[in-house]
Amino acid sequence: MRNPKNNCKTLFLILSILAFISCSHIIDNQLPNSNLITFGLPQKVAVIGYNNHIMEPFLSRDGTTLFFNNLNTPDVNTNLYYATKISNTSFEYKGEIAGVNTEYLEGVPTVSSAHKLYFVSERNYTTTLEMVYESDFFNGSVSNIQAVPNISKNQVGWVNFDVEISENGNYLYAVDGRYDEFGGPYEANLFLAEKINGIFQRSNNTSIFENINTTALEYAACISSDMLELYFTRVDTPLSNTSIPQIYMATRNSINEDFNTAYKINSITGFVEGPTISPDGQRIYYHKYENEQFVLYMVEKEE
Repeated sequence: MRNPKNNCKTLFLILSILAFISCSHIIDNQLPNSNLITFGLPQKVAVIGYNNHIMEPFLSRDGTTLFFNNLNTPDVNTNLYYATKISNTSFEYKGEIAGVNTEYLEGVPTVSSAHKLYFVSERNYTTTLEMVYESDFFNGSVSNIQAVPNISKNQVGWVNFDVEISENGNYLYAVDGRYDEFGGPYEANLFLAEKINGIFQRSNNTSIFENINTTALEYAACISSDMLELYFTRVDTPLSNTSIPQIYMATRNSINEDFNTAYKINSITGFVEGPTISPDGQRIYYHKYENEQFVLYMVEKEE
């Protein structure tokens, strides 16, 4: 197995290269459905004072703070940053999140309503095989960082490279990605972990994603506040110049049900990943590869 820092970033590096080849290609295999939620035209979102790559955006549960990381490639020190809301299409950059960033990758921030910030980090992967961490976020900095137990499969080559916390802080939507010494991921599927007696446990209910997980790569989950809408990224495998990441969604009528068949959001086009939802459930933010840089976009639901 290679240095896990390179392994964990392999997906993003490969996809970035493919973006040069076919940024305009659109995957669309959804069936007609009159009940599909539709979205309007994408709007570019400005983060004033920040000119670098924006990836893995997460909008806080009160909608006031945007969390994100910079570029995910082996030659870059990937860190966590934040910005505060000005309007639906503009934020003011505040800087790095203090107390969290290291020489290793820190990325994919996600925060509960109780200000528990979760993220992925390679800092101890080689010794623990753990990637998911939790901390307390307050006023631009974090404290009490610790690994989240029971999330890793504890098998060499399997990497939890994405994570999403529910608003109430009781459910983690994460991904298992399989790598080997030659690269990867060769598989990537979503799974659920539930907090039981204060400790997260991987759920035995695999049917919840029966209509989501496929032979393609599924990752970067985003769950609505009521947990009835699931957004995620899918890219067909094997990776080629005709397979670029696209954003899908699935719904259900009750949190006790499995998610229905997922469908692609047609108005979100190009090389796109990492959806996050606004508190009122009306807007989806995501990153897009455009003009050799990852930037932030937003779409709104149509009536």
